[in-house]
Amino acid sequence: MADTTPPFPPDTAGEEPDPKLLSLLVCPVTKGPLTYDRAARELISEKANLAYPIRNGVPLMTVEAARSLDTPKGNSPTAG
Repeated sequence: MADTTPPFPPDTAGEEPDPKLLSLLVCPVTKGPLTYDRAARELISEKANLAYPIRNGVPLMTVEAARSLDTPKGNSPTAG
């Protein structure tokens, strides 16, 4: 019998990243600190001017997934 459970849970606002993980992460571009924006569910790198999204409690720490802080939220490559 095949398992019909989806591989990942749906993207829900209730899933918070592990605080210990957040304390260890740095910006992949600048190697500088990140600030957690709980409302936007993003990790902000002021120095790089980038916001890294958090999906299903997992930070997406690639430049391709990030949005410029100059770009309004919702216009990032991973928005959708």
